Amino acid sequence: MEDKSKEFDAFNSIAAPSEGLFKDNGSRFIALAYPVETEEEIKAIVSSLKKEYHDARHHCYAYRLGYKADVFRANDDGEPSGSAGRPILGQIDSLGLSDVLVVVVRYFGGIKLGIPGLIRAYKTSTADALSAAAIVTKIATRRFRLSYDYLAMNSVMKVIKDLDLETSSPEFGLDCSLTAKVRLAKVDDFLSRVGDIDSCRCEEIEG
Repeated sequence: MEDKSKEFDAFNSIAAPSEGLFKDNGSRFIALAYPVETEEEIKAIVSSLKKEYHDARHHCYAYRLGYKADVFRANDDGEPSGSAGRPILGQIDSLGLSDVLVVVVRYFGGIKLGIPGLIRAYKTSTADALSAAAIVTKIATRRFRLSYDYLAMNSVMKVIKDLDLETSSPEFGLDCSLTAKVRLAKVDDFLSRVGDIDSCRCEEIEG
């Protein structure tokens, strides 16, 4: 039977950072692609690259985040409007990727390329970086903290095993707890099943 869950909680991203390059009339466009999950992470990477490539003219970037790919931004960093960030984002979108950041660092070569030339440069350098990346499927999840009495442990562990959940931070004693990562397609089933366990308390946590 076909797994319908893939229609809404699975999406493609990149496995690891990758790099691309485009040169035109002395200008160099270094494209740096990163797998990311939060805007805070993106801010840190962009800030770090501006320090590393402090002598570059521009540090343009774009990103998409989330399994719905509904969080995004395109930044031209001083280039003519629409000539840098949008072409970068267009390449991310053309591959159907999310949780991806691409920063293109430009070293100016002394000759202006014009808006069509800039669009081509940012598009091509980004495409080069993404073509070098390994594409992976990511599963959107939510995290829950379960707290339960020792006598309920077998029931809790049966839910964990049946739904094949990843767990962390276990604490065992008279009072037990653990954190479970649940893919979106299984959340309703998970909440229903743990809700039927006496003494089991469930709380969603961030991250």
